Amino acid sequence: MTYELQESIIVPATTQEVHALVSDVTRTGEWSPQCHRCEWEDERRGKGARFVGHNRTPQREWETVSEVIADVPGEHFAWSVGPGRAEWGYRMRPVDGGTELTEYTRTTPSFEAVFAERYGDRAEEEIQVRHEAARTGIPATLEAIRGVLANG
Repeated sequence: MTYELQESIIVPATTQEVHALVSDVTRTGEWSPQCHRCEWEDERRGKGARFVGHNRTPQREWETVSEVIADVPGEHFAWSVGPGRAEWGYRMRPVDGGTELTEYTRTTPSFEAVFAERYGDRAEEEIQVRHEAARTGIPATLEAIRGVLANG
């Protein structure tokens, strides 16, 4: 039950401006439907840095620990949740009118194993809940990021 999803949107900013925004994980709460707050574990930034995400839905609240796995200014910012269970990230590409911003996620067999251990017979159902949240959350996140960039 692993999955991969991605969507793209044109945002009114340079690739450098977009990267500066999305790589500042402390601002994630401004655009994420689930993650209301993130903080860095320490002073380290860039690839290898770790941060804690504070997430909530109407059904539950939880924390995740993530590690930055890609940090290329103006091109790519990504992190591994778990680490090693799921990857989330943004890719940037200059286009007329700004930047094409792509958000993506993919899960791993480790993700499946953790869910099987944690939820037993309900693992597939719980994975489907996460899949649906990502499917609807990615376009909502991209629209919210576009709004943040448009409003400076």
